[in-house]
Amino acid sequence: MPMTKVLKEADITKALTTFKAPGSFDYKKFFQLVGLKGKTAGEVKAVFDILDKDQSGFIEEDELRSVLKGFGPEGRDLSESETQALLAAGDEDHDGKIGADEFAKLVAQA
Repeated sequence: MPMTKVLKEADITKALTTFKAPGSFDYKKFFQLVGLKGKTAGEVKAVFDILDKDQSGFIEEDELRSVLKGFGPEGRDLSESETQALLAAGDEDHDGKIGADEFAKLVAQA
């Protein structure tokens, strides 16, 4: 399913443009700009499923690195420090990956 089935294309473009520069990523601001904040639990889960490229039930570190590309082809890879910061913010059980519930909590913090 394309991300535009859940989020508005204009919001996705605005959010990706805002965080185009390496080192600029702020997940809270990104989730707000992209329109994810305020979506239903089902919609947040749908976005999680899109970002979980291997459908393992988790967003692993390599999937986190390319999280912006999951929102649109013009997205960039996160830097190592941005990836680690996002993982640290969302990985409550410290297993090195973010599950659907952890992702929902991460979005709710935005």
